[in-house]
Amino acid sequence: MQKRSREPGGQWPAGPVPNAAKLREAALAHLARFAATEAGLLRVLHRRIDRWARRAEAEGQPTDQVAAAMTAARADAAEVTRLLATAGAVDDAAFAASRTRRLNRAGRSRRAIQAHLAGKGVGGETAHAVLEDAAPDDLSAALAHLRRRRAGPFAATPPEAEARLKTLGALARAGFTRDVAEQALDMSPEEAEDRLLESRRD
Repeated sequence: MQKRSREPGGQWPAGPVPNAAKLREAALAHLARFAATEAGLLRVLHRRIDRWARRAEAEGQPTDQVAAAMTAARADAAEVTRLLATAGAVDDAAFAASRTRRLNRAGRSRRAIQAHLAGKGVGGETAHAVLEDAAPDDLSAALAHLRRRRAGPFAATPPEAEARLKTLGALARAGFTRDVAEQALDMSPEEAEDRLLESRRD
């Protein structure tokens, strides 16, 4: 197979529009390196098609022909993504469950996790079901959040009233309720460490 070479200006030639086989190959290569949702994988394939279109237009290919080829390629991308999801190579629920556990342990609140999943293309019903099943531990997440910032029970010295209010505000912006934030801040360093250790055993 002849390798493509760069054009004099350093731009790769557009070549033919990505077909279903090339898109499937690109999808599998992406999934081998990254976890993805169905919507996220489709976005990856769309970006590949968009790059082809920019190169094709830069080469002077007729705009209407490029647009028609893009439309066909996007239909192929949707079908490739659907087939991979049907085969189990893409599983939004499994992605959401794994990401929920990781983010919760990293100190992200249930509300923040829900927003993250939505941004990754996880549907509302799927996200809701996973969050109900996984039941993120907001108190442990708030403690992890505080430990990273050396605040609350993990501060070098007991926080004064003004510092406590600032920390409460930071926890609220991170999606934690006032009750959870107060509970986390009122814990002793020993209690906080024990709670974090226990959460990591689950």
